[in-house]
Amino acid sequence: MQIAHFYDARTSTLTYVVFDPDTRDAVVIDPVLDYEPFASRTFTESVDAVTAFLKGKELTLHWILETHAHADHLSGSQLLKARFPDARVAVGARITEVQALFKRIFDLPEDFPTDGRQFDRLLADGEVVEAGTLRLETIDTPGHTPACVTFKAEDAIFTGDALFMPDQGSGRCDFPGGDARDLYRSITERVYTLPDDTRVFVGHDYQPGGRPLAFETTVGEQKRANKQLPAGITERAFVEAREARDATLAAPKLLFQSVQVNIDAGTLPAPSGNAVRYLKIPVNVFRPEGDGELETRPV
Repeated sequence: MQIAHFYDARTSTLTYVVFDPDTRDAVVIDPVLDYEPFASRTFTESVDAVTAFLKGKELTLHWILETHAHADHLSGSQLLKARFPDARVAVGARITEVQALFKRIFDLPEDFPTDGRQFDRLLADGEVVEAGTLRLETIDTPGHTPACVTFKAEDAIFTGDALFMPDQGSGRCDFPGGDARDLYRSITERVYTLPDDTRVFVGHDYQPGGRPLAFETTVGEQKRANKQLPAGITERAFVEAREARDATLAAPKLLFQSVQVNIDAGTLPAPSGNAVRYLKIPVNVFRPEGDGELETRPV
């Protein structure tokens, strides 16, 4: 098994191609559809790079896997699927909870499905995705969102936004349905119980201090050096620090555009009567639970 990475500097996102160089079987994890918010324009630079790699290696793309419904970039899954029609799109089974939450926030049409049918497969905890000779196990790791999953392939895991490089810590937990307690348990009970030499591939790298790009670490290194969640920290200490940190963060600049598309499996809204597609942008939106505004600071 080999792993190729692709970095979108605009959103600090990592996309991975996991492949068997002998059989040429492949999966793609977390592809990006580029989006420029000021002109509200999509473009395909990121998917083009992944496409060129897959075709250049003559790989057979079996699955496009999403670690969660991303809030900082649009998914390129549907574009990639259109280019590789035999590929299928999968996400964690709890995506239905995220769909129901944001259907209310966006006031989506009554017939917008919240049963996950937009995806080809919903993955339960422990479920294995088979892609030719590749086998990827699904590990539920909620906290950043309810539907976050980690994918395990041989000695490597792909954590999405649950866990970043040690000098960055963990994903935020203040989105609707997010929960710092859940994230603590996901990492300490599901990730840190894996062998220390398990390789960890993260979903984002924000290059703190201007350091070079980094995206691969190990479970052992995370346990020793993660700045927010080292092994041994108590749940209470982590939750207090995580929630305090989240209270200082502005919303991701593509939050509403991204989530609106990604809960629909990366599908752009259907054209209106004038043949133009529109995204809804709510103003001063409140959490469905009624415990305060989702974002009160100007962004």
